[in-house]
Amino acid sequence: MSGPSGGSTGEITTTADDRKLPVEIWVLIGAAFVIAIGFGLVAPVLPQFARSFGVGFTAASAIISAFALMRLLFAPFSGALVQRLGERWVYLSGLGIVAVSTGLCALSQTYWQLLVLRSLGGIGSTMFTVSSLALVIRLSPFHQRGRVSGLWSSSFLIGSVSGPLVGGALAGLGLRVPFVIYAAALLLACAIVYVSLRDSHLAAPETGERAPELTFRQGLAEPAYPAMLWSNFANGVAVFGVRMAFVPLIVVETLGQSPGMAGVALTAFAVGNVLVLFQSGRLSDRFGRRPFLIAGALVCGIGTAGLGFAPDLPWLLAASVVAGIGSGMLTPTQQAALADVVGSKARGGPVLAGFQMAGDLGAVIGPVVAGLLIEHFGYAVGLSATGALLLVAAVAWLAVPETLRRTDEHVHTGEPASVPIDDDEYQLAHRAAYEHLPPDPPSRLRRWRDRRLRRD
Repeated sequence: MSGPSGGSTGEITTTADDRKLPVEIWVLIGAAFVIAIGFGLVAPVLPQFARSFGVGFTAASAIISAFALMRLLFAPFSGALVQRLGERWVYLSGLGIVAVSTGLCALSQTYWQLLVLRSLGGIGSTMFTVSSLALVIRLSPFHQRGRVSGLWSSSFLIGSVSGPLVGGALAGLGLRVPFVIYAAALLLACAIVYVSLRDSHLAAPETGERAPELTFRQGLAEPAYPAMLWSNFANGVAVFGVRMAFVPLIVVETLGQSPGMAGVALTAFAVGNVLVLFQSGRLSDRFGRRPFLIAGALVCGIGTAGLGFAPDLPWLLAASVVAGIGSGMLTPTQQAALADVVGSKARGGPVLAGFQMAGDLGAVIGPVVAGLLIEHFGYAVGLSATGALLLVAAVAWLAVPETLRRTDEHVHTGEPASVPIDDDEYQLAHRAAYEHLPPDPPSRLRRWRDRRLRRD
C-alpha cells in the first residue's frame, strides 16, 4: 500500500454539502463523550474504593497503574484483532468488556477482585480505543479528517473535564454507585453504536477483494509515521503523565496553595485546549497538517517547561493555558495525519495500535523519569526535559513531507460499477464519476460521456 506523498499544502475548498458528516460519525463522537465522562465518574472514587479494603496508598495506586499497564501490553493484540475481525466487532466487544468489568467492580468484595476487574477493563479499553480510531478513519470524508479529529478530541476533553465533577457529586451516594452508573452508560452506548453501524454501508467491511492491510513495518516506511510515534510519545509524557503527576505537587508543595487550586491549574490546561482544539483540526484540512503539528509541539513544549519555573500561581496558570493551546493544536492534527497515512479503505490495526502504544508508554514512564530528575535537580530541570521532548517532535515534523492529500487515493479505484436506473441517482453517480476523472482534454471527456450514454 502506497502512502501519502509530499505536495501542495494549498487551501482545499469544500461545498456546503461536503460539510455534512455521516450520522455514524456523530454516533461515535457521542459514544466517546459518554466513555470519557464515565471514566471521570469513577476516577475520583477509585483510590478511596481501593483503600476501603484496608490496603495502603501504594496498593491503591496500583489499581490505576494496572489499568494503564494492560492498555499498553494488550495494544498489539487489539491491532491484530482489528485486522482479523474488523473494526465494528472489536469496538463493541471492547466496550462490552469495560461495561461488564466496571459493573462487577461495584460488587467487589476484596482488593484482588477489584485489581483483576480493573485490569480486564484496561484490555477492553485498548480494544475500543484502537478500533474506534480505525472506525473514525474509515467513516471520515478524506477532506474533513481534521474537522472530525477536532470533534472527536473535543468530545473526549469535555467528557473528561465534566466527569470528575459529576463523579465527585455522586460520591456522596456511596463509593460503588459511580461504577454502576458508568457500566449502565457504557451498555447504552454499546447498544446505540451497534444499531447505528449494523446496517451502515460506510462501516461495512470491503466486499470482493480483501481490504488492503497496512502492517507496522509498512507504516514505519512512511516518513510521517516515525515522527507521529515520537510526537505522540512526547505528548503522552508531557500531557498525560508529567502534567497530571506533578502540577498538583507544584501547586501545593512549592507555591503553598490549597489542593483545590491544583484542580484549577489542571482546568486551565483544558481551557487552553478548548480555545483551539476544534478550529486547529478544521483548519488543518485547508492549510495542511505540518504547520499545526510544528506549532503545537513548540507551544506545548514551551508551556510545559514554563511550569517548572513558576514563581507564583498566575505564572503557573498562564503556563498551563499555553501548554493546553499547544496540545489543542497537536492532538487532533496528529490523528488527522494518522488517518492520511492509513487511508479510509485499508485496515491499519498494527499502525493504529503502535500510535496508541507510543502515547501510553509516554504516560507510564514519563512520570518515573521526570520524578528522578525533579528529585535530584528540581522542577525546572524535570519540566524542561519534558518540554524538550516536544521540541524534538517539532523538529521531526519539519523534516517530513505533508500528509494532507487533495484526493483519497484509496477510494478512487476506477469507473463506477453501475449506473442506477433512477434519474436522480443517475445524475449523482454521473457527477461523481465525472469529478473523479483525471484532468483530460475536453474532447476526450465528451467522448467518454457519449459512450456512457449510448451504453445506458
